[in-house]
Amino acid sequence: MAKVGGLTTKFYRETRGIKVTGGQKVKSGTVLTRQGSKWKPGININGRMHLTAACDGEVYFTKKRGKDKKEVTYIHIRSN
Repeated sequence: MAKVGGLTTKFYRETRGIKVTGGQKVKSGTVLTRQGSKWKPGININGRMHLTAACDGEVYFTKKRGKDKKEVTYIHIRSN
């Protein structure tokens, strides 16, 4: 019997991660990442694990050292 509906674990891994690149124009509500602790919300970003755009604009990234000296990437949107 075949599995009906949903994604298998093999293909679910492919749907996770970052969905945009730096300099890309996005609209409000666009999904930027799915299930990642590598990226943190910055300016004009909503969410914690699934980051979405709060306004229209251009995506850019910054990197900072966290409390445990690990490098963390922040995602920001430069509004128009």
